[in-house]
Amino acid sequence: MRYTNHSNIFKANLKEADLTGANLDEAKMKNIEKLVEFALQLVATETGVSLNYIQKVILRNSLLENKKTYAKLALENKYSESYIKFSVAPKLWQLLSVALGEKVNKTNLAALLEQGLEKFTSFDNPQTTDETTAAIPTAGFLREPVLLESPSGQVPLASSLYIERSTIEQTCYQEILQPHAFIRIFAPRKMGKTSLIARILDYGSSQNYHTVRLCLYHAGTQVLAESSRFLRWFCANVTQQLGLESRLNDYWDEDMGALINSTIYFQGYLLKELSNPMVLALDGVDQLFEYPEVASDFFVLLRSWYEETKDIAVWQKLRVVMAHAVEVYIPLPTHRSPFNVGLAIELPSFNEEQVQDLAERHGLQLTKRELEQLMKLTDGFPYLIRLALYQSARLKIPVQTLLQDAMRNTGIYQQHLQYQLWNLQQHPKLADAFGQVLTAPIELEIEVAFKLKSLGLVHIIDGQATVSCELYREYFRNYFS
Repeated sequence: MRYTNHSNIFKANLKEADLTGANLDEAKMKNIEKLVEFALQLVATETGVSLNYIQKVILRNSLLENKKTYAKLALENKYSESYIKFSVAPKLWQLLSVALGEKVNKTNLAALLEQGLEKFTSFDNPQTTDETTAAIPTAGFLREPVLLESPSGQVPLASSLYIERSTIEQTCYQEILQPHAFIRIFAPRKMGKTSLIARILDYGSSQNYHTVRLCLYHAGTQVLAESSRFLRWFCANVTQQLGLESRLNDYWDEDMGALINSTIYFQGYLLKELSNPMVLALDGVDQLFEYPEVASDFFVLLRSWYEETKDIAVWQKLRVVMAHAVEVYIPLPTHRSPFNVGLAIELPSFNEEQVQDLAERHGLQLTKRELEQLMKLTDGFPYLIRLALYQSARLKIPVQTLLQDAMRNTGIYQQHLQYQLWNLQQHPKLADAFGQVLTAPIELEIEVAFKLKSLGLVHIIDGQATVSCELYREYFRNYFS
């Protein structure tokens, strides 16, 4: 059993756990809380993973004399028993096994944690051996990260670098269990929409649901030229991902129109063939905003399907998740729009606690000043945060040093800033509007404001656009001047 990382950090946290436990009446509960705190710190340090809510519930329950069954825990916490038994629990035991260096299960968990805690706290001077001396971190660095991942694109499902945001994930998981589920995820680009969709689909798979994921940015200009062509492309893709034989031609009648054809195809064939519900995830929905005719037909279609789920049993198999970066600016009648029904999720930026958590998962320890500087510069924007932490861990350079020239063309944000500049250069109307926002908050034409917001360049507060963070303010102020 090895404990090579951060004894002082562990002991400080364990001491805090003692203070908390002192308020408990029973010595057994005090000891359990101490073991839980030790396990959390050990897993985080040895694996780089922070246990989530339901993993903590299972951990704490496994240390009780009167343990609850997985079925009972699932019922109390609104999860399915199969998800707890075959997904959450096995991963928890694997993480604990890696952290403790021995095979862990519910039976031996308490004994191994007590043994580990006793051995750990007996280290009066953790820096006296060659092994622990080698583990002494450079200033600002806790440990070598388990695995560095590029901050671009989706955060992999198995990644230890995915940060859950409050109760958003759990809310989405519970929502897709409902026959009437329709989830709308909205946030600027590079905020984590695709990563959240991947986790919703993964949870759906754990419930034995069929899952289909379509990125509408993959639909080419020819496909988007007319509604009929787009809807055939849409139906064909869903069919292929479900592993079914395409029968489009059997259900497609040109005299009926593309919307009716699509509905009949889903109701009479696809959904009828499925024994379990299907989660249909649509990413990049705002791609359609540039094609008003296609967008109008498709969005009306989605709304009509949502209404069908209220009364027709076969449609209750359909659970829809859609994500978009641009707020809706195309005109749609209220009763025909899918953007005012279901569960709306707007992804927030990271707060200081989440940034510090993510830093530790990168093997970094941010000082209070570094954390304040990073938050002020980026406003907690996930991609900008991840890029700074990734480069700090990769280059082994303190965050504070990297931030000194972050707003220059030679800094860590060089490529991202140039990409944002290119976006503005391609759309002079957006560039002119953003130049005005740099001077003072201003009310903009709605389409322009929404497009700037989708790029993450502005916040819209009380109808006025303001620059979203200091990084963009300083970089583009220099450019426009």
